[in-house]
Amino acid sequence: MKIACILSRCALPCALVFGASSLRALPVPECPVEKVNLFIGTGGDYGQLAPGATMPFGMIHVAPDSDPRQHPGYDYEVAAISGFSINRLSGVGGSGCGGNVSVLPLTGGSEKVALVKETETASPGYYAATLSNGVKVRTTATRHMAVEEYAFPAGSEARLRVNPASAFDKTFKAEFSALSGSVAEGMAECKNTCVRGRYHLYYRLYASSPFVVVEKEGGMKELVFGALPDGRVEIRIVVGTGLKETLENVTERAVWLEPFSTLKRKAGAAWEEILRTVDVEGGTADEQTIFYTALYRTFHSPFVVTDDWFPTFLGTDGKEHRTDFTYYSSWSLWDTYRTKFPLITLLQPERSQDIMQSLATLYMTGKKDWSTEYECVPTVRTEHAIATLLDAYRQGISIPNLREAYPGMTDEVKRMPMKQPDQCLETASDYWALGQLARELGYGKDAKKWTQRGEAIFDSIWPKEFQHIDGSFTKMRGNGLYQGTRWQYRWGAPMYLSRMVQFAGKERLMQELNDFFAQELYNQGNEPDIHVPFLFGRLGMPEKTGDVVRRLSREDATHRYGGQDAYPEPFVGRAFTNAPRGYCPEMDEDDGAMSAWYVFSAIGMYPTVVGEAAYDLFSPLFSKTTLRLGKGHTLVIRTEGRTSPAQQVKKVTWNGKKIKSFRIAHKKIKEGGELVFWY
Repeated sequence: MKIACILSRCALPCALVFGASSLRALPVPECPVEKVNLFIGTGGDYGQLAPGATMPFGMIHVAPDSDPRQHPGYDYEVAAISGFSINRLSGVGGSGCGGNVSVLPLTGGSEKVALVKETETASPGYYAATLSNGVKVRTTATRHMAVEEYAFPAGSEARLRVNPASAFDKTFKAEFSALSGSVAEGMAECKNTCVRGRYHLYYRLYASSPFVVVEKEGGMKELVFGALPDGRVEIRIVVGTGLKETLENVTERAVWLEPFSTLKRKAGAAWEEILRTVDVEGGTADEQTIFYTALYRTFHSPFVVTDDWFPTFLGTDGKEHRTDFTYYSSWSLWDTYRTKFPLITLLQPERSQDIMQSLATLYMTGKKDWSTEYECVPTVRTEHAIATLLDAYRQGISIPNLREAYPGMTDEVKRMPMKQPDQCLETASDYWALGQLARELGYGKDAKKWTQRGEAIFDSIWPKEFQHIDGSFTKMRGNGLYQGTRWQYRWGAPMYLSRMVQFAGKERLMQELNDFFAQELYNQGNEPDIHVPFLFGRLGMPEKTGDVVRRLSREDATHRYGGQDAYPEPFVGRAFTNAPRGYCPEMDEDDGAMSAWYVFSAIGMYPTVVGEAAYDLFSPLFSKTTLRLGKGHTLVIRTEGRTSPAQQVKKVTWNGKKIKSFRIAHKKIKEGGELVFWY
């Protein structure tokens, strides 16, 4: 499960310092890629993740698809496979998304194939295993290309069965045809997650040896190879950007320019560069593994769509587009806007500029709340894009096309649903974000209008549906709520906490927040209330946040709710563990949302109100965390005087000065400095 350090980026194996009369060996720091366990959350319905080969922000994710499969195709607890597919979204629930161009190596014997589980190995950018028919498989990836090597047993017939119509959801159209003796091309048009919209996939398959295509039942294709040098065949599947024409930019020479080993090393190096933005000291080995695995999961998407090979892409209006920045796509914002995008913006500000311009572009090419009919990659939903853009803008990210996108935002809020109480809270939150953004852009009248509209919606729903607690508050989906209880949703618009205080009174609200956790009514298995542990400080009880977060993230706790409903029997255990069943039962990892939650919970700061560009502070997991924020700026977070995990924080200082509110603005920390928790 581990990858050797990439020496060009890690410390030298025996770094030496020469003194006047002696030389001494320096300690070799462990590479963060070695602390990533790609099998966390891959077992059953405990995270819905896959250990496949992928690059940071890469649209390729090569992994075996179990038979029967879980949402991401792979299930650690199932050995039988249907093949190796090239793409998937990370823990998105529903039917999953992706699963295209499935390839199954066959040897002339049984067509039932399984993984030999004890041979599986995976590390960032790499996956390998031996199959029950004796075929050895290695995979790696670039952002646009799946790289799959199959080593067949000596003397066996080498065949690759390709399923052009493979997908985790409905396939509308699929094609596959040979172009030459070793090249084929194909396309697939498939339903996106939760049966919303569709994505358009065009690809070319390049093989290291010539093959003959044999038609099989059910639209399957068999690539039959002649005598193979050393029994190995490698295929490389290049994926375009939703337009067939973009594949014409790809040359066969460019596809084979670098060997498997170089591509594997580059994928590992790209992940190492990402993971080295954070260094942690202290904690247990398991805690560091969970942390770095969570950091790894955060950077799977959105996908880099355009590059030198692919300068144009299919827009959500069905037209070809070109930008002067790197275009990204694949969104799951209802989940990820709360945690993942604030973390990406914090740690990767330069990249965030292109991501936010891409998000703003959607407002100019036909943005919908969910996937449109014209997506260039698998994707999910884009609600709360306004808050995401606002938060990045307030973090100092330049978004040149923000004003062009603004009219689309004003149209969007006018059509937001308000049939159910939770929809009213969500819509009020978006009006708040639009009002704040209008203020930032200098649109004073709009700022006042949208702010008042949000407040009016909140005031019309919260006192009626959420203020007066009764027996119905513990029921999941009660009164039409989406994946949550009235208890959980009553805290769902934290930007209006002051209005909640006006309605209910501060003392009462403080007591009810305590009761919420004392009665185990919080749900770590879904997103609607994942910000609630961080509200204590805003009600004058900052010491409570650290206790609650520690229990939820690192200790055994009683969990009464899963992703969709209350458990028949409460789950008692840890919500995050270093194991294939690495999350609460039924807990969707949700494309990095839960991973980023864990990262924030471990470093001791959380973006409670997305759009404020500020963090609530609480006791961190590690004794020292170093964040590299870009442009040479470094943020150090450390503890002073702590002797036990449960010890209370007495004060927090920023560059030596006491912080009174247990909250800090992003504009303070973005230039770097030292945040110290005193015990």
